[in-house]
Amino acid sequence: MAESDIIDSFHAMPQPIRVGLLLFPGCMPAGLFAFADLLHAANRRRGRDLFEATYVALQAGPVDCAHGVSLQAQAALGETDLDAVLVPGFWAESAEQVNALVAAQALLVKALSKGPRDRQLWAYCTGVCLLAACGRLDGQCATVTWWLAQAMQARYRKVRWQNERICVFNERNATASGVNGYLPLAENLIEKSLSRDALRDITRLMVLPRPAVPHAAFQGIALIQQPDGLLRRLHGLVERMPAEQITVKALADRLAMSERTLARKVGSETGQTVAAYARCIKLNQVGERLVMTSLPLASIGAELGFSSSSNLQRMFKALTGLTPMAYRRQFARV
Repeated sequence: MAESDIIDSFHAMPQPIRVGLLLFPGCMPAGLFAFADLLHAANRRRGRDLFEATYVALQAGPVDCAHGVSLQAQAALGETDLDAVLVPGFWAESAEQVNALVAAQALLVKALSKGPRDRQLWAYCTGVCLLAACGRLDGQCATVTWWLAQAMQARYRKVRWQNERICVFNERNATASGVNGYLPLAENLIEKSLSRDALRDITRLMVLPRPAVPHAAFQGIALIQQPDGLLRRLHGLVERMPAEQITVKALADRLAMSERTLARKVGSETGQTVAAYARCIKLNQVGERLVMTSLPLASIGAELGFSSSSNLQRMFKALTGLTPMAYRRQFARV
């Protein structure tokens, strides 16, 4: 299924959009609070209630969250009419701890799995692992916090992991990495529900954080930074295709346009040729895997469809000025 912004399927819905903020034992609720604040700001900016947030859990009542905090769930997840559910992260310091909490939350995982198929599920940080466990990410692109990348790829093989991305939006789910992953989810929702100008106003008013600066060779290349339209579709297509299958003709055919039209549009938007733009996207995937995993270059190249490690190493150094191993030593987080 083609990826789309999470708000697309809300267009025909009556307002307000009903969002469940999910509480469960051990969850870290700070992101839920911040998400609720952003929805409130959006309502104020719009001048009416566009969003309605409700704290939910397996059962209504008190929930023991992280750090000794107890919060009141207003309603039970299975008994509440919701358009979307936001799943927060929980404190864990190893993949084993993640697996233990997911196992302990078997009833919650089942409830998420059995929920209405048209209900959107959004998760960030370690909360993504609960979505993966419930099967709602199977066959879908998703991302997860960097230090869990290898473990989640091994455990949930039906998920199309794209851990070089900060966030991934699909028709019925969305995932984001890190404890601040609620932010890109909220920003996408607000921008598509109101406008880019409204989001800019809210960002300025609430002094929202700016994203980290990547390696200079990859600045501005992330999917979320691309304008709406052709570049977003092209970017997603290049990320999904094996490197050796990427040609201007193949891309143009899949985008239902001529090679000349594609070259003209990409050139006008980026100042680059289609080949150079696609190469940068693919090498960005390599760079993120070097940073977030300890996989050898040969494995990374094979996963992304490069013909040989030597060709990959040559292209990577030509773009970044660093060999893949030097890049890993400088930027590695594992």
